[in-house]
Amino acid sequence: MEFTFTINEIEGIAKKLLTQLEHKVVLFDAEMGVGKTTLIKELVKELGVKDPTNSPTFSIVNEYLSETTGNTVYHFDLYRIEDEEEAYDMGLDEYLDSGNWCFIEWPEKTPNLIPIAHSTIKINLLQDGSRKLTLNN
Repeated sequence: MEFTFTINEIEGIAKKLLTQLEHKVVLFDAEMGVGKTTLIKELVKELGVKDPTNSPTFSIVNEYLSETTGNTVYHFDLYRIEDEEEAYDMGLDEYLDSGNWCFIEWPEKTPNLIPIAHSTIKINLLQDGSRKLTLNN
């Protein structure tokens, strides 16, 4: 499934994506600065998180509580992970097996820890500044 959107349309894209995602572990594939974190912030908001959200670049994982469902939502930024052992030591596999939403930036850092059942969102920046999003479930 593919969508083309501008940043101004991101709320609608997040709503649409949440109806299309088949798995709660969602990998984000995009270059730096294309909008992975911006989209994840909107997805988290659509899931009922009212608290401010930010990038977990330094903390590696941010945990949010949905006021709508009472469920936990995890946002990972694995950019600073040196190797899979570091991710394993922080308990990444336990987060991914929790049954909660797990949005993961830079998943290529931990290929052997990613469950088989996951969705992937690829985002490409187009010349006109819009984004092309491809969802693979």
